[in-house]
Amino acid sequence: MAFHADQREWERLAGVFAEKVTLDYTSLAGGEPAELTPAEIVAAWTSALGGYDATQHLITNHLVDIEGDTAVCTAAFQATHRLATAHGSALWTLGGTYRFGLVRTAGHGWRISSVVMTTVWADGNQHLPALAAARTS
Repeated sequence: MAFHADQREWERLAGVFAEKVTLDYTSLAGGEPAELTPAEIVAAWTSALGGYDATQHLITNHLVDIEGDTAVCTAAFQATHRLATAHGSALWTLGGTYRFGLVRTAGHGWRISSVVMTTVWADGNQHLPALAAARTS
C-alpha cells in the first residue's frame, strides 16, 4: 500500500484493497471512520498526497495473526511528507501504528479490508497538508 502511494502508482494502489475498505484516520484528522471503494481511496489519496514533492511511508515490525481467510497485521510506521515552502520547514513527519484487516480473495490473494492509523507523534511543519492539498485543487 505505502510503496504504491509513495510512487504515485495509483492503479497498483487500488489493486491492494478489497472491494470495500474501512479507513480510520481519526487519530490524525478526527471525524469518523469511512467505508470506501478502492477508486474512492485512490481519488482521496491522489488529492491528499499528490501535492507533495515526495512522501515516504516506512512500515515495519509487522505482527500478523491469521485465522482462516482473514488476518490482522499490526505494524509501526513513520511517514515523511516533503513540500518545499517559502515559510517553515519543508518536512512533516508522523509516527505511530497501523492495523490492517486482511481478507483472502479467490484468485487475487490477500487484500486490505481495513486500515486503522494511530498517530503517536508528529514533528515538523503541520501546515504542509493544507499547502499540498491546495496544489491539487
